[in-house]
Amino acid sequence: MNKLIVAAAIAVVGLGLSMTEASAGDAKAGAKVFKKCKACHQIDNDKAKVGPSLKGIIGRAAATQPKFKRYSKAMKKSGVTWTEENIAKFLKKPKKFIKKSKMAFPGLKKQKDIDNVIAYIKSKS
Repeated sequence: MNKLIVAAAIAVVGLGLSMTEASAGDAKAGAKVFKKCKACHQIDNDKAKVGPSLKGIIGRAAATQPKFKRYSKAMKKSGVTWTEENIAKFLKKPKKFIKKSKMAFPGLKKQKDIDNVIAYIKSKS
């Protein structure tokens, strides 16, 4: 009976690890997907373009990048902190996640692309 419980626990832990690894994303592949974002966002420096720099975005409150001044009222009032989970939701459907956001990008359809972009953003932090 104890061996059965230990075996089940090992299987559950192994499943959890493989699921974490599967959703981790690939920064190199994310760099390619991020090309869609480069028209409006930088990640290698703090300079703003059409949109704010995404350098150091993970853990930052929305609408607080100091060199960008044109945030929408919706973004300023959102109360969002850019966790990996919130970035993923925003990348999937920006207008659904923060209604009346100025971001014109429609979103990324593939979860794999979202995971990869997040891995790329993390690699640049």
